[in-house]
Amino acid sequence: MLTTDQLTQAFDRNVSIIQRQAAGLTHADSLRQPPFRGNCLNWVLGHLANNRDRILQTLGAAAVTGAAGERYARESDPITADGPGVLPLEELLRLLAASQEALAAALAAATPADLAREVPAGQRTATVAERLFFLYFHETYHVGQTELLRQLTGVNDKII
Repeated sequence: MLTTDQLTQAFDRNVSIIQRQAAGLTHADSLRQPPFRGNCLNWVLGHLANNRDRILQTLGAAAVTGAAGERYARESDPITADGPGVLPLEELLRLLAASQEALAAALAAATPADLAREVPAGQRTATVAERLFFLYFHETYHVGQTELLRQLTGVNDKII
């Protein structure tokens, strides 16, 4: 069974990968849309910040991104240019780092009873631990996309 310390390290690893994938990129780079159905780096990072609010709320902690992340909610329209609600790349990276601090604190405070509590999960219920694991899986899916979205900017390097 995954411990809260291991989960904290895994989420931290994701933020580290994101930071490395975004290093040297500009806000304009983050808005480049792939030539196939998909979302730009800006949307993916905003979506991850928004998702981390769901993780924090599942743990009973306060959201970090809040209303600023609404543009990046699940099934939101692709971001193809600057516009209402589109956050600068630097702000998205700051929010992800801040969410990691909040997430580490919330996981450190979580008791076995907290993790065993039942919470809504779509049309069913799951324990907090099961929900956290799913939300971690969801995050890693999108973290993997950052490698391709970095390459889309033309940098042609290898980060991971």
